[in-house]
Amino acid sequence: MATNKIHHAKADTIFNALNYFLMGIILLIVLYPLWFILIASISDPNLVNLGKVTWWPKGFTTMGYEKVFEYKDVWMGFRNSFFYTVAFTLIATALTVSSGYVISRKDLIGRKALTTFFMICMFFNGGMIPTYMVVSNLKMIDTVWAVIIPNCVWVYNMLIARTFFVTSIPDELLEASQIDGCTNLRFFFTIVVPLSPAIIAVLVLFYAVAQWNSFFDALLYIKSKDLYPLQIHLRNILLMNSVDSAVIGDAAAMDERQRLADMLKFVLIIISCVPMFVVYPFVQKYFVKGVMIGAVKG
Repeated sequence: MATNKIHHAKADTIFNALNYFLMGIILLIVLYPLWFILIASISDPNLVNLGKVTWWPKGFTTMGYEKVFEYKDVWMGFRNSFFYTVAFTLIATALTVSSGYVISRKDLIGRKALTTFFMICMFFNGGMIPTYMVVSNLKMIDTVWAVIIPNCVWVYNMLIARTFFVTSIPDELLEASQIDGCTNLRFFFTIVVPLSPAIIAVLVLFYAVAQWNSFFDALLYIKSKDLYPLQIHLRNILLMNSVDSAVIGDAAAMDERQRLADMLKFVLIIISCVPMFVVYPFVQKYFVKGVMIGAVKG
């Protein structure tokens, strides 16, 4: 008996060591690109282009960050993106949770047909031109609602929410509440929502990240500069600092502009990613739980 325990202990130790080794390699593969972008954003771009920046910054400089924050439009973009992200996330999460709960109810007439209809919409859509015509006919062009409303419900997220409710909210709980005279609306707000922080946190993260990184809808529907999200302003900064040899005749000036453009590529990535890095730790503890419940048990 003791020999078997020792054998199993050694086997477990070897397995754990190999597991930690493989996970460490995967972690390094994932983290190194992020680390490289960070050190490249504060390094001399000439040294970066020569491949001399690998693990630590060289030729330390904050010129890229100084140049970006000299543009007042960046602060306007932060404000707009924050508003778009918060408004979109609140509306999208509310609609997804409520619709996911509705199609999870077994007493809903036509539940399977409704779910099938939603799934068809997930795989097929009208395309860019019909969507633009709908947004235009609704008088939402060049308004904040053109960025928020058109994509405020994702069918995939709705199905994840539905599966979560099916597997996590017992039918007996609904029956007991109905016996006590609880209405469907009251049951949803007082029982279902408080029992669903995991899936709500996952949906908030999904929608917030997607909206924060979104720029194409704003590019299509927004004409006023003061309504541009951060990503459009960052794109414009990069385009303004790109090198055009036909316009810039001086070789020294062209080299300096190219040096700045190379640096800005890394700086803009860092600036656009920092807000999501700040938010993620607050929902991380719910993330794995919510995704596994919504994806595996369905």
